[in-house]
Amino acid sequence: MLKKLNLLVVIGGMLLAIPAAAQTPQRIVPQSREQVSLSFAPVVRQAAPAVVNIYTKKRVREQAALSPLLNDPFFRQFFGDRLPVGPSRERVQNSLGSGVILRADGLVVTNFHVIKDADEISVVLADRREFDAKVLRSDERVDLAVLKIDAGKEVLPTLQLLDSDQVQVGDLVLAIGNPFGVGQTVTQGIVSALARTNTGITDYNFFIQTDAAINPGNSGGALVTMDGRLAGINTAIYSRSGGSIGIGFAIPANMVRTVLSDDAARNGKIVRAWFGGSGQPVTQDVAASLGLTRPSGVLIADVHPDSPAAQAGIRAGDVITAFNGKEVPDPEALRFRIATQPIGETATFTLLRRGQTLTTTAKLIAPPETPKRDITPLKGQQPLAGATIANLSPALVEELGLSGPSRGVIVVDVAQGSPARRVGFQPGDVLQQVNGTPITSVGDAVAALGRGQSWRITIKRGDEVLTDTFGKK
Repeated sequence: MLKKLNLLVVIGGMLLAIPAAAQTPQRIVPQSREQVSLSFAPVVRQAAPAVVNIYTKKRVREQAALSPLLNDPFFRQFFGDRLPVGPSRERVQNSLGSGVILRADGLVVTNFHVIKDADEISVVLADRREFDAKVLRSDERVDLAVLKIDAGKEVLPTLQLLDSDQVQVGDLVLAIGNPFGVGQTVTQGIVSALARTNTGITDYNFFIQTDAAINPGNSGGALVTMDGRLAGINTAIYSRSGGSIGIGFAIPANMVRTVLSDDAARNGKIVRAWFGGSGQPVTQDVAASLGLTRPSGVLIADVHPDSPAAQAGIRAGDVITAFNGKEVPDPEALRFRIATQPIGETATFTLLRRGQTLTTTAKLIAPPETPKRDITPLKGQQPLAGATIANLSPALVEELGLSGPSRGVIVVDVAQGSPARRVGFQPGDVLQQVNGTPITSVGDAVAALGRGQSWRITIKRGDEVLTDTFGKK
């Protein structure tokens, strides 16, 4: 019988024997955080089976140009949409991404942009089995979608959601996904930052930043902590080349949890809690004027009279500094905190008013559809002909992702080639006045635009108020 011999080693002039048992380290299941840090294999074995690849197909019908020259931007700037075209043809666009199984019966979460407008969605498990998937619900504003696959009676592997508020800067994390379509891969890094809000990625900007390599195809994949739980869904990278440079962003698990909630889903869409107040960041100058030691919080500028904010006694000029005991450094952080709370929950607000710290509570509700939208296409001989307008309500403001007031009349669509498009009106414009008449409803707008042969119209576009005169001068 062959036996391992002791290894003889000369150290410092002394002959030492190393026992054979010590020459080959034993691979065991880690029993502590320190042991896990030596190898990521146990975490990967636990988490990787729950991460899937997602493939989509989208059929696109295109009009072929009669000549390649007609595709040139130089010609298009003169001819626009009037260019002659040939017969239409259909082609298939393929895309790929990643996803995470969060329920054993086949509930999969991924990014909305991975499955947007897809005609066919396929989910491929880590063991290469493939299933057709359907979209249960989606939320473009947070870039998340929930899919369902049917694996019969089989219990699928899942990942457990972590309370993402427990994540700390410096924590080790793994990014698992399908970068560039090469198949499932694992990359390792640390949490670089928390609560990144100035990214412009989604309407609810509040991300976990990591230097774990995330590349195209990783979207929708898992950001996993060392205990094998899901800290977030990888969604975007900052890059100048298209590849990872060590700045990746993940949607926190607490936001993922709200998308999974059946209480928040209505007709396939996600409805979130409504606060009813809007404000601005506290800058250094504002902080100095208010006597604050540092620029942090949300300076309230407007409060809807029928909102939870009003019921809590919050008013313009207050500075909200914390929500349910968690600091809110800017409006994006406040929106995230409110959005991750269930409708019907009572929330606690900490605020500053005239140098005093106050605490107040409010029961969060769904944004009301008051007044009714009254969606109306405008016609006739007037500058807004071809535009479609609607009454603003808290529900419509939330649906459109607006940050301004939830009252008035908004342009929701402008038809191609219409008078409204030609004179420069855009979706999102809020009508304020027509010929000096305040516009508070669709009926006001229709009546005011139907009078006269010249129109002086004032709109609010983002943070700007614009006025122009149309028709006879």
